[in-house]
Amino acid sequence: MAAVKSTMLELGTEAPDFSLKDAVSGKTVSLRDYRGNRGVLVMFISNHCPYVKLIKEHLAQYAADYMPKDVAVVAIASNDIENYPDDSPEKMKEDAEKFGYPFPYLFDETQHVAKAYKAACTPDLFLFDEKHELYYRGQFDDARPKNDIKPTGKDLRDATELMLAGKPAPDKQTPSIGCNIKWKKGNEPEYFG
Repeated sequence: MAAVKSTMLELGTEAPDFSLKDAVSGKTVSLRDYRGNRGVLVMFISNHCPYVKLIKEHLAQYAADYMPKDVAVVAIASNDIENYPDDSPEKMKEDAEKFGYPFPYLFDETQHVAKAYKAACTPDLFLFDEKHELYYRGQFDDARPKNDIKPTGKDLRDATELMLAGKPAPDKQTPSIGCNIKWKKGNEPEYFG
């Protein structure tokens, strides 16, 4: 699998709205459900990507640490499940239960939400402030499947702490890197190269 970097959506961009079904509860979850939160993390992840597999437990821990601080966390899977059945809603539910995800794990069947966020890879992380303006986008940390660095979530955690303290966004934001989103044939966005 070729590694792809995130597109680095412009800071200050308003969070694109979404309304998707949670693979675990079956309930529909919308961005507007998180009005009034101090922040919202929107993550594009998948079940089978080695870059995501490396940090699954740490994503759950991040959520457990920051959801009580009024930072909403939402994961979205946008992969083509016809060609990648390991990313189907049934498998998403299994994965969420196995890793104890305390956040909704939403299925973006049409891939419209991934396109709206210009998501390119898994994981692709977007942290929005209380006004739903993009504050941080980039990597979880420096850990990669073959570099022997232990995942900590340092980059995302540091950005979240700055946001909660009302400070400016970090100047240095490193693109995330991971497996490309598996676009349906003919549905590839113009930014996918």
